[in-house]
Amino acid sequence: MRYILILIIGFGFCTAAVADTIKAKVNGMVCGFCATGIEKTFKAQPEVKTVNVDLQKKLVTIQTKEGQTIDDAKLKKLIGNAGYSVVAVAREK
Repeated sequence: MRYILILIIGFGFCTAAVADTIKAKVNGMVCGFCATGIEKTFKAQPEVKTVNVDLQKKLVTIQTKEGQTIDDAKLKKLIGNAGYSVVAVAREK
């Protein structure tokens, strides 16, 4: 019983430090200038580790730093301020 409790507690600490991968489907991005603007916007955020823009799929993929995230409201605001609209947001651990 004690061993199981230690495993459960240890697993909880491991999952708490995992980074998020956020995938946002974005309308309005059509060119390299669009991609560069989105990348610069997100790279300036302290919780962002990497950002990738796929124009063909209209997808912005953001990897956050360990133990950090960006909530949907902030994500939509940053993309909206850049002149684009968020259609959907998916998250992975």
